[in-house]
Amino acid sequence: MNYFEYKMHEIIDLLEKKEVSAKEVTASIYQRIEDKDPDVQAYLTLNKDKALQKAMEIDEKRAKNEAVGKLAGIPMALKDNMSTMDLLTTCSSEMLYNYLPPYDATVVKKLNDADAVLLGKLNMDEFAMGSSTETSAFKKTRNPFNLDYVPGGSSGGSAAAVAADEAFFTLGSDTGGSIRQPAAYCGVVGMKPTYGAISRYGLIAFASSLDQIGPFTKDVTDCALVMNAITGHDGNDSTSANVEYPDYTKALVNDVKGLRIGIPKEYFGEGVSQGVRDNINDAIKKLEELGAEVGECSMPNTDYAMPAYYIIATAECSSNLSRYDGVRYGLRSEENSLMEMFCKTRNKGFGSEVKSRIMLGTYALSAGYYDAYYLKALKVRNLVKKDFDQAFKQFDLLLTPTAPGTSFKFGEISDPISMYLLDVCTIPVNLAGLPGMSIPYGTSEGMPVGLQLIGKPFDESTLLRVAYTLEKNTDKTILKAGFKGGAE
Repeated sequence: MNYFEYKMHEIIDLLEKKEVSAKEVTASIYQRIEDKDPDVQAYLTLNKDKALQKAMEIDEKRAKNEAVGKLAGIPMALKDNMSTMDLLTTCSSEMLYNYLPPYDATVVKKLNDADAVLLGKLNMDEFAMGSSTETSAFKKTRNPFNLDYVPGGSSGGSAAAVAADEAFFTLGSDTGGSIRQPAAYCGVVGMKPTYGAISRYGLIAFASSLDQIGPFTKDVTDCALVMNAITGHDGNDSTSANVEYPDYTKALVNDVKGLRIGIPKEYFGEGVSQGVRDNINDAIKKLEELGAEVGECSMPNTDYAMPAYYIIATAECSSNLSRYDGVRYGLRSEENSLMEMFCKTRNKGFGSEVKSRIMLGTYALSAGYYDAYYLKALKVRNLVKKDFDQAFKQFDLLLTPTAPGTSFKFGEISDPISMYLLDVCTIPVNLAGLPGMSIPYGTSEGMPVGLQLIGKPFDESTLLRVAYTLEKNTDKTILKAGFKGGAE
């Protein structure tokens, strides 16, 4: 039976009723991967033997009526920048081509405790730097809606795997839109939680003040279930927030009456395609019909978020990636002198996009330029946050497009500035540390459109409530991949 077609909460129900076994569900997913991943190319590493073994152990526990975790027997996969003990973790980079972590990331431990079944590790832009998954050193993941198109990035493999029914849910990381943008391009749900809500311990860092782990799922209910499993304070992460986290499934209420929804006019500028604009406007009308109060607002510093982000993110990238020197782990170029070894290792191990960002960040932090660039970018970041603070005095949440357009063909965008602008709607959320969520909402020229919801700090529940209400009142929020086209 094609269990891979089900949503996660439906499979949980079948498993709990013992109408299907965890082994059968896991085997069904691996068969799907075998059938579809040669085209989609979402996976870098499979964990098949261990996954099937864990599934059988869960079945044995259920047969004995022993306690199991809340995600027991659910096959899932991880972006390849989350540490998994003794399972390759490469960041899609030659630099870490052979890296076997000696420990599990906190989110991996939490999912293990919930008895989820790890299928494998997923392709991404190298060190999470990119917006199309084209910078991966190993392969190009393709969009399940049309194999000639990119899945977005940097968590392209994570989004594509869910869209192709090759996992019930996946985890990705979001530094400037790397969960929400690929979720939009691949027609799935993607949540970037509040900074600090999910531990970053074991996440291989790109930009530490911006990175955040979050889920990709087939629908909003599944998103709430995964959020329940992975949020929480962690003493191993100094930025982890020690607050009380709710049961997110209680937010799954089909009602938006009285909610105040703001529409920031700066997110609907000239760069937003007509197809995206039409779908988002349709969603706004639908929410008004359902009783929400909708109004326009202004966030005047939005235009400065992009340049500020690329100063801050590259500066932190320059610092975080300095550890890859060929001495301790990963790639090592054998040369006659220590300096030659450093230089050759970094030159060979990093791709062009990563090198560009390291150089830009190093320049921004250098003597004489620190105040002119990095310090100024931090001040702009504060202004962007204040814009959100002002908006949330008037509104409960904000609604915008996730991306200005839909997915594009491989190689279609070669200019780096044009590529960076794909994240123009998502970057401000990371600068402010807020929760953001992308849900599918219709299509434009055959490709999915993403709708972004932005909330107050630690108010993911309101985002889930609005997303769930839209899901229950329109047929535009559940899209099915068609595997059109034929990739090169």
